[in-house]
Amino acid sequence: MRRLAILLLLLFLPLTALAEAPLPVYPYTFSGDEEIAVHENNTLWWRIESFTYEGAKCYLTKVWMADPGQQIGKATATWEKNVKPTDEIAEKAPKASLIINASGYVTRTYSWIPENYPGTSKDYYFTPLGSVTVTDGEVFRCLTGVPFYGLTLNTDGLRLHVGDDPEAVVAENPTQTWSFYVECPIIRDHESILDPEWKFTNSRAMRTIIARMDANNYIILTVTNRGKPSGGLTMAQCVTFLQEQLDPEWAYNLDGGPSSALFYRNEKGKLKKVWKPGQANVDIMTFSELAE
Repeated sequence: MRRLAILLLLLFLPLTALAEAPLPVYPYTFSGDEEIAVHENNTLWWRIESFTYEGAKCYLTKVWMADPGQQIGKATATWEKNVKPTDEIAEKAPKASLIINASGYVTRTYSWIPENYPGTSKDYYFTPLGSVTVTDGEVFRCLTGVPFYGLTLNTDGLRLHVGDDPEAVVAENPTQTWSFYVECPIIRDHESILDPEWKFTNSRAMRTIIARMDANNYIILTVTNRGKPSGGLTMAQCVTFLQEQLDPEWAYNLDGGPSSALFYRNEKGKLKKVWKPGQANVDIMTFSELAE
């Protein structure tokens, strides 16, 4: 009987500890000037802070998740059909607590695709850039021989890929992918890998950058075009801020400019806008509580 009691205690201890233990939020040394919103339960904690850097108004969102591989998600506009505003795409993820814009995309207006992509432009209209595209485990694109620069969601959370083989990426069975330009990986192993020749490196713009602090903690840097001088921040300024104030393991630049967006759901489930200039997106990245 005593052995049975001990066995039952061991079985239920992890769930009890998860419910009662304090959240192991990363010990940040940087805090913004003002708290915009905060969410907390035993599987998800996030806090949105505002601050000013180099004259630009920015938001820093700190996120802790008990199981990032299960709590990070994606919602998309219709594949090869259209793009939609971030808040409209968010309707496909009603349980998402925090929502940001994600992949860059090709349209007839902005029709540039890399020279090493096979096919023609029409094959890529209203689809993410990147040689690998996976949504909810379904592979939409895997371009053999075209290196993959982007993010994948695996069982251990987000992984950064810098010129990896597409077939090897797909073989790891990611559930989601996000990708933009090949220059978008900007920090790896705590070191800057920002391309000094990239046209955005020294050009001010609105930004959305996601970075990993450790296995359970991520940050999102949202740069607006408010403040003086207006226009946002350069990529070089963003990397300097991230390295000096936060020192993430890696950082990745998601689609920015007028596509940038930051939303959250309040206690009543209503979607609240923190930042959204107005341009539509092809997909979003979401953060949700762990399913019961």
